[in-house]
Amino acid sequence: MRNPSRPPLSPEAAAVLNATGLSRRTLMRGLFAGGAFIATGGALAACGTKPAKKTEAEKAACTATDVSATEKKLNFSNWPLYVDVDEKDEKKRPTLDAFTAKTGIAVTYNEDVNDNNEFFGKVRNQLQACQSIDRDIMVLTDWMASRVVGLGWVQSFDNTKTPNFTKNALATLKNRAWDKDMKFAAPWQSGLTGIAYNAKATKEVRTIDELLTRADLKGKVAVLSEMRDTVGLILQSQGKDPGTVTDAEFDAALEKLKKAVDSGQIRKFTGNDYKEDLNKGDIAACIAWSGDVIQLSAENEDVKFVTPESGLMLWSDNILIPSTATHKANVEQLIDYYYDPKVAAELAAYVNYICPVQGAQDEMQKLDPDLASNPLIFPDSATLAKTKSFKALTEDEDKKFSAKFEAISGA
Repeated sequence: MRNPSRPPLSPEAAAVLNATGLSRRTLMRGLFAGGAFIATGGALAACGTKPAKKTEAEKAACTATDVSATEKKLNFSNWPLYVDVDEKDEKKRPTLDAFTAKTGIAVTYNEDVNDNNEFFGKVRNQLQACQSIDRDIMVLTDWMASRVVGLGWVQSFDNTKTPNFTKNALATLKNRAWDKDMKFAAPWQSGLTGIAYNAKATKEVRTIDELLTRADLKGKVAVLSEMRDTVGLILQSQGKDPGTVTDAEFDAALEKLKKAVDSGQIRKFTGNDYKEDLNKGDIAACIAWSGDVIQLSAENEDVKFVTPESGLMLWSDNILIPSTATHKANVEQLIDYYYDPKVAAELAAYVNYICPVQGAQDEMQKLDPDLASNPLIFPDSATLAKTKSFKALTEDEDKKFSAKFEAISGA
């Protein structure tokens, strides 16, 4: 169960959510595949010319000098509500405070990543021009992380300085196509996308095909407005790998989705605002995010999360070191610290997303046995073996796929 003392969204972010109908996860995770919405202001992110990939010589020339030896500090940009907070004093962040006590490195922690595209829009011109963004860490979702890695805008880790990361990262998060050597991105937290249903409103739903075609569910189904999650699950139901999807496979998945829309099977496309309807049973079943279901099931035992027989979608938000960061060695110490299973368990006990660290489940057993046995925080190896991640799209592919999806979803 999520910590009841956790602070709410800021008034500004809450106002945007309420006024626009955006989901909390979309607001926080920024998964507007082709958009550029700024959650904090509702304006368009900075445009400019299409960013160019840096050559190896340009990358070397753009890499800032590391002054960690003389400056024991780092500047950290993360998503809201993504680090543990002291129940009695919201200004205290226990694991970060313990890191500072252990290393002497002072951390300036900023909850200023509200949307991947927004953040990209704020830093793209500076990073393209090799100018400082005054950040040593930025946390971005897989698809955006792969983009900035491909553009050459980040520094690589020294793996000899991050032995815990190398040793303890979950096997499913190693050797990713865009970071095969695990030297650019360290997952901060991960999540699953699968099926949720209300047992009072319907019998069990095991497959995506059932969700999209079963007669008793007609008009009582919601799917996510996040293209990568909804289309990714449909692709798996067709025996295709979202990680290698072709244009033809994407179009075939969209055709399957369109049939469900046209038939009236799908009631609506949603962010995580499906939660209230699912909780009440107005929506009988839907595509859902694991973090949401943890919250709902703690309050309503009829809400269930199901691993579709064809597989789940797995996503991560990743620590990256910008090319202009000047405290690389300090960041490496922080990465290694958070990949200590004990520290990882302390963080996971608060945020309740999938912990990316092997060994943390045993440590969680000491903290909270219920959380330790929660498969949405610590999926077993059989579940993780059924996960896929969506292909890292180029900017042009992103726009093309998103436009096709939005033509059906109405987003």
